[in-house]
Amino acid sequence: MSLKTVFLSICIVLLCADSFSQVTSESDSIVDKKYLLMHLQTLSSDAFEGRKTGAKGGVKTRKYIINQFYNLGLKPLNETYEQPFFFVHQRNEYKAANILGWIEGTEKPDSFIVISAHYDHEGIKKGIIYNGADDNASGVSALFSFAEYFKKHPPKHSVILAAFDGEEFGLKGSKYFVNNSIVPLNKIKLNINLDMISRSANNELFVVGTRYNAFLKQLIVNFKPSGNFKLTAGHDGADQQENWTYASDHTSFYKKNIPFLYFGVEDHEDYHMPSDDFENINPEFYVQAVKTIISVFSRIDTSFVH
Repeated sequence: MSLKTVFLSICIVLLCADSFSQVTSESDSIVDKKYLLMHLQTLSSDAFEGRKTGAKGGVKTRKYIINQFYNLGLKPLNETYEQPFFFVHQRNEYKAANILGWIEGTEKPDSFIVISAHYDHEGIKKGIIYNGADDNASGVSALFSFAEYFKKHPPKHSVILAAFDGEEFGLKGSKYFVNNSIVPLNKIKLNINLDMISRSANNELFVVGTRYNAFLKQLIVNFKPSGNFKLTAGHDGADQQENWTYASDHTSFYKKNIPFLYFGVEDHEDYHMPSDDFENINPEFYVQAVKTIISVFSRIDTSFVH
């Protein structure tokens, strides 16, 4: 182990020890539980018709996200919040759009962290609505909590909140984003991707990506969530579990050599089923998951160098 690595590890341990009491003491103010759950319940309701890309419910979801970004004070990344794109899947044409808002960093305005979640889901199949509460209304609703958090805790890095479209068709939105980046890719220092974070039978949230970055690995290893909530590094090809490196939108960043952390739970019986409804999430786990992810971001924002 090099002296640089040793020094890095010591710094991260000290950082975590110093900030943990502050984070836990403020944990109740990090996330507004009522509004987090309200957004999740709304986005996974029948009114949004399963949020399929290009369909009526998907377009309605775009408008909902744009309204929230605007009301929460995020600036559009481009002239508008929308980054429209077009793709063909199985001979069908789809008009899609990523929704992109951002906030300028107070100390590193030219360095960007992208926090992402896909908003599309399966739509309606044979007359049955696939509401996708966990997949991935949970991730999108967490983006709103991040935006709310930034109103009281402005980030040091500039942050892009990205609601990607077309993930269910092969990561179409995130691929378009990195291949047609509004911000130069060399200025994007990290992607934090949220996909399925609202339920776990084992009270366990996985974080993928630490295998590829020494700083992020040490930070996660030394991060101690409150209570019996478990944050576990893995599912990245270095253990005996399924490799999630290519499982969601973080893949598009990974392929561009941009570090990433992907937060998600293991598949459950309601994954891609009509029963992935709001009633089947675990509210307490979900709130704790969002608090934990925001706390991890806060520590990264304070010290991450890439």
